[in-house]
Amino acid sequence: MTTAFDPLHLAGRTLTNRIAMAPMTRSRAYGPGLSPTDAMATYYAQRASAGLIITEGVQPSAVGQGYPDTPGLHSEEQVAGWRKVTDAVHAEGGTIFAQLMHSGRIGHPDLLPGDLHPVGPSAVAAAGQLYTHEGMKDFPVPHELSDAAVRATIEDFASAARNAVAAGFDGVELHGANGYLIHQFLGQNTNVRTDEWGAGSVEDRIRFAVEAVRAAVDAIGADRVGLRISPCNPMTDVHEPEPDEVYLALVRALEPLGLAYLHVLQCGPERRELVEAVRKEFSGTLILNDGTPTPSDHSQLAAIEDGTADMISFGALFLANPDLPERLRSEGPYNTPDSATFFGGDERGYTDYPTLSRV
Repeated sequence: MTTAFDPLHLAGRTLTNRIAMAPMTRSRAYGPGLSPTDAMATYYAQRASAGLIITEGVQPSAVGQGYPDTPGLHSEEQVAGWRKVTDAVHAEGGTIFAQLMHSGRIGHPDLLPGDLHPVGPSAVAAAGQLYTHEGMKDFPVPHELSDAAVRATIEDFASAARNAVAAGFDGVELHGANGYLIHQFLGQNTNVRTDEWGAGSVEDRIRFAVEAVRAAVDAIGADRVGLRISPCNPMTDVHEPEPDEVYLALVRALEPLGLAYLHVLQCGPERRELVEAVRKEFSGTLILNDGTPTPSDHSQLAAIEDGTADMISFGALFLANPDLPERLRSEGPYNTPDSATFFGGDERGYTDYPTLSRV
C-alpha cells in the first residue's frame, strides 16, 4: 500500500513525501515592484519538508494582479526576488513550483499601475467587493478581452513560466480554479462569448485553459507544468451547474500533453465522484485538496492509501505548521492557524509558528 510518506518522482526530482503545501495568498510582497522579500524566503524555506511547495498566486502580468501586495513574475526585479526564495528552499532540500495566477475580473483599477483595468472573458462583473488599500470596493465590470488580447494573455503565461525557470523554480502550476481568469473562461455566467473562446461548445469553453497550459508546456516542458482546477467552486461568483462534461473534456484534452500533475480542489464530499472520474481520465500525478469544511488533519492522507490521489495538499494547516509532514506522521499535535494574520502584516502569523522542536 502506498502511503503519504513514500517518495514520488515529479519534474525530474524525487520528492521525499506525498504531502504538498497548497498555494495561499499572503499579500506580503513588499519588495521593489511587488517582488519577494527576505521574509518570504524564510517562510517558504521553513516549510521545505513538504514533498512539494506550491507558492501563493503569482501574477504573470501587471494586469493579472487581483489583491494588494501580491508578487509577480513579469519583471527582472521580481525574478531576482524569487531567486532568493528558490535558493532558500533548495538549500533545505525542498522542491518548489510557482503558481501562475491571473485574477481576471477579480481585481480593481486601484491595485493596478497606470490606466490598467481588470479584464475578463466577458464584460460581466463579479458580485461582491474586495479589499484595497483604500478600503472595500465593488468589483468593476471588466474589459472584455479581444481575440488578440486573449492570445497575448496566453503568451503572458508562457513568459511567466520562462521567468519562473530563470528564478530557479522547479516548475509552475497554472491557476485554473477559485474563480480567476482560467476558471472564468470555464464558467457559464462568466463566459458568454460567441467566438472560438466562448460558450458555443464545450470545446470552445475549455479552449483558453488548454491553450494557456500548452503555451507553458511549449515554454518550459510538460514535466514542469501543472494545472489546478476546482469544479463547482462558487468562489468569486462563478456558476457551473453541470461541470462534469466540461471538466472531463478538459482533462481529456490535456492528457496527451503529459503534464507534471493535475491539482484538484474538491468542493464538497458530493464532488468525490467527479474527482474519481477525473482520476480515470488523467494518467499523471493527481494532487487532491479535499476542501473539507472541518479543520484538516492526518485523516486526509487516506485518499493516498485508497488510490484516489497521489499527493494531498494542505493549506491553512501548512501555514500554521512549518513542519507539517512530521506532525502528520505523528498524528499531531497541530498549531491552530490565526486567520487575523493571513493577509499582510509582518512576521507575526507568518514566520513565527513553532515547530515540534520549539514547542
